[in-house]
Amino acid sequence: MTGYIDLHTHSYCSDGTFSPEGLVILAKQKGLSAIALTDHDTIDGLSLFLEAGQKHGLETIAGIEFAAQYEKFHQPEIHIVGLGFVPDHKALVDNMAQIKQDRHTRNEEMCQKLTAIGLPISMEEVTKCAGGEIVTRAHFAKILLQKHLVSSREEVFSRYLSPGCPAYVPRKVLTPAQCIQTIHAAGGIAILAHPTLYHLELEQIHTLCQELKSLGLDGMECYYSTYNAQQTKDMLHISKQLDLLPSGGSDFHGENKPQIQLGSGKNNLAIPYEIWENLRALLP
Repeated sequence: MTGYIDLHTHSYCSDGTFSPEGLVILAKQKGLSAIALTDHDTIDGLSLFLEAGQKHGLETIAGIEFAAQYEKFHQPEIHIVGLGFVPDHKALVDNMAQIKQDRHTRNEEMCQKLTAIGLPISMEEVTKCAGGEIVTRAHFAKILLQKHLVSSREEVFSRYLSPGCPAYVPRKVLTPAQCIQTIHAAGGIAILAHPTLYHLELEQIHTLCQELKSLGLDGMECYYSTYNAQQTKDMLHISKQLDLLPSGGSDFHGENKPQIQLGSGKNNLAIPYEIWENLRALLP
């Protein structure tokens, strides 16, 4: 097959604004040949997404974007994308259940901390605000603003809900090894997402990719909306050096990132279908 693809997108099941089917319809309108849904730490939208692919005649790829802690340099949170796995595989479902429980526990603790310092807020309020989406600190900020307990969204993060602040609770995330092992166990491909976003030097990115390769990493995003031409060239060079397959995508979030367009990013992307063909060849 020919045409162009997007292997990194988000729906309203995490922090995007499009429904899973809405993403498929938009991809079809834009003439894409294939698209992956890679919501953050959740597979909740995949059944609707895959059904929509069949309904609208578009190749849809099951995906996820895991967060992981990299225990080196300044210990950045890194993201590992899984593609082409079996969504209902036990290894994946079990991890999703644990992540969901850890997220709920964290949110409850932040509610308790905020209430204790004179900013009363309940899980019921933030859950209703999220409207079925994953609850994030942005939802806490919205409720606090609605209740006139703070003067701005910025105040929420600078004074209360950032690392070192009185109501902040760190996220529990998987290790890189756990992410890669889970993706492989479910029959998928493990890809390092947007390596340039972790505030690492080029040599450090090489080290990160090399270490993840030793854990089973299959590929890395060499095409991404925020890359300039040199960064794309650098990522392709590292992928070739380490025998990692190139991947890429827009990281489309709809209105939450209005400058990023599905498929084309910031008008700097045109990822050929051949990229997915090469990755798909690794699937069991």
